[in-house]
Order: sequence, then C-alpha cells, then structure tokens
Amino acid sequence: MPLFTKRYHPPGTTPGSIVPPAPRPREPFRLRLFEFSDDTLVEKDDVTPEDCVLYLEDPRVTWIHVQGAPDPDTLRGMGEKFGLHPLALEDITNSGQRPKAESYEKQMFTVIALPLQDNGRFLIRQVSLFLGPNYVVSVCTGTFDPFEAVRRRLRARSGRIRSAGPDYLFYALLDVVIDQGFPLLEEFGARLEELEQELLTAPTRRTMNRIHHHKRELLLLRKMLWPHREVAAALLRDEQKLFREATRIYLRDIQDHAVQILDLLELYREMTTSMLEVYLSSVSNKLNEVMRTLTLVATIFIPLTFVVGLYGMNFDRSSPYNMPELGWTYGYPLTWLLMLGIAVGMVALFKRRKWL
Repeated sequence: MPLFTKRYHPPGTTPGSIVPPAPRPREPFRLRLFEFSDDTLVEKDDVTPEDCVLYLEDPRVTWIHVQGAPDPDTLRGMGEKFGLHPLALEDITNSGQRPKAESYEKQMFTVIALPLQDNGRFLIRQVSLFLGPNYVVSVCTGTFDPFEAVRRRLRARSGRIRSAGPDYLFYALLDVVIDQGFPLLEEFGARLEELEQELLTAPTRRTMNRIHHHKRELLLLRKMLWPHREVAAALLRDEQKLFREATRIYLRDIQDHAVQILDLLELYREMTTSMLEVYLSSVSNKLNEVMRTLTLVATIFIPLTFVVGLYGMNFDRSSPYNMPELGWTYGYPLTWLLMLGIAVGMVALFKRRKWL
C-alpha cells in the first residue's frame, strides 16, 4: 500500500479547485438513484445528473450514489445541480483525504476510509457522503461498491430504513463502511497467528520481511481509520440538527464500533512489535549457541594441539635432555590415549558445569 502520495494542489491554487493535482488514469463512473418513502420505492440505474435534479426536488428521500471517479467537468456540473460545496468537491477529487466531517449550509459532508483486501493486499478507498434535508449523495472511488447490502434492505423493506428518513440512511451507509474494518482485521489477525507460529518454529529472513510488511500495513490502516472516532463525535454534535434524536443513538453505536476497531489495531501493532523483538532475540540466541559450540570445540582442541605440537618437534636422540618418549615402543598410542583422556575429561568438566 502506498504511504505517501500527492493529494494536494500546488500552493496558491484557488480554493475549491476540482482539477486533479496530477495526471492519472480516469476511472469510469456510474450513477444510481433510489427514491423512497415508507410505501414507495423508485430505483434507477445509469442515470445522468440532469435526471437526478427532478428527484431532489421531491419531498421523499433521495439517495444518489456515484461509483468511480467522474471527470472534473462532470463533477463540477453535479456540484452545481446537487448544491454540493466546492471545497467538498475538491476533497472528492483529491481522494485519500483524512476522514472528517464538515458542515456546509444545511448540508453535512463526511469523508471516511473504506478498508479493502485485494489479492492479499490491503487497500484504502475513499467514501464521501453528503446529507441534506431530504437527500443523501454518496461517492465511492474504485470499482468495489460496498452498499449493495443497503440496497437489498431498501428493496425488502427490512428494518426501519424505508421509514426513518435521510439521516438514518446516512447512518446505514456510514455503518457499512466502518464495519468493513472488522472482517479485514479478522483476516489480519489470522495472518499474525500464522506468522507467530513460523516465528516460534523456524524463523528466517523472510519472517522478518513479513513482520516489517505487516507493521507498514498497520501504520497505514491506523492513519486512515483512527479519525473515524472523531468523525462519529462530530456527527453527534451536529449543529444543524440534521440528525434526529432517534438516529443519534445509532451514531453512538458507530462511535463504539470505531473504538473497537482502533483497539484491535493497537493490539496488532503491539503484537508485530513484540514479534520483531522475539525474532531479533531468537537470532541473537542462535548466534550465541553457535559461538558457544565453536568456543567449546576450540577449547577442547587447544591442549590437544599443544600435545601434538610438543611431540612433533624433532631433536637429536643422543642428547640426555631430549624426550625419552621418542624412543618408546608404545609412545605413539600412549600419546593418543593422553589426548583422548584430555578431551574426555574436558567434556565431562563442561557437562558438570552445564556448559554443554
């Protein structure tokens, strides 16, 4: 996952500019519309911004979902037709913003991070939500649409989503995105358990690389998911009173889920830090074991080398001060027995002192 990417305009750029800060491939986008009340439901797919304007003027609840990244001209036109603030449109264009909640002229704008897993890699997508008196506009980058479960609830009239108003729909979308962190962290926990088993049985250089990789992923997840708690707190304050008292209870539940996810993140960060310490300790212990073995072997061979070197000297046997053993019949096997006795005695001494 990229930790550092350009998500800003050059200094001096006009506030509210919705021109991408750097050239990048444009994702195809798609507009879907739901208009509903307790007893009616209108669902339209692949609509245009012009089609949506008529529904926004209806007193029933309207939900417009934008999947992908519209081009700047289309996004600017949507902002004018839907009454979206230019600063919010700028945040949509520069995706990867820090999660936040902003209040604009009878409209609540929220940026939240959607954690995903793609082929074993963890990704963060930005989801932007607008809440107005009778509408919700959601914008999700990428191709993954996280709100299909909410659409099924609307079609089936399950729960209170059809009768509760736009603030409850806004809560339902927010809840889906934040709760997406639970299965992702569950998968992450399974990886850490597997890594822990590898660390305790046969750690290698690859083990350390995996630990560093997981620490980096947790760093990015923490950076993007930590502000969710602040977002929930800001929505609970809601100076414009867009949320009814009955919905505020559910917002507190979102705040509780955000705190639970942060607790899991901190737990996993501590686990990876501990794993790195255990790996370094195990490598150090393995090195100490090798050094101890080599030291003991060298210590055993020091007196044997002395004996071999001593008897390897050649002198004239006619001198009375030369080695008498050089003329013995059994001098060679006696020397071997002496060296074996020294080696066995040293091994016994090492075992007695628990050095072996």
